[in-house]
Amino acid sequence: MANPLKGEVIRLYKTLLYLGREYPKGAAYFRGRLKSAFMKNKDETDPEKIRQLVARGDHVIKELEALYFLRKYRAMKKRYYEPEN
Repeated sequence: MANPLKGEVIRLYKTLLYLGREYPKGAAYFRGRLKSAFMKNKDETDPEKIRQLVARGDHVIKELEALYFLRKYRAMKKRYYEPEN
């Protein structure tokens, strides 16, 4: 892996690992999937391909943040609003 991109990859891994703590299926499930995804691409040396993979990881971060926001929104709505039946 190219040195300039190594920091980006490590930052991505740490961020995803942090966000995975609240994953609905559990942190252990998320950690296993995350590790296997990174290990699958560990031998990649093409800088452009690595940039594409990092961009895909950034997209996953945004999706996880949206998932968590929606979960919190639903919990608050359930607490404070009457059911619409």
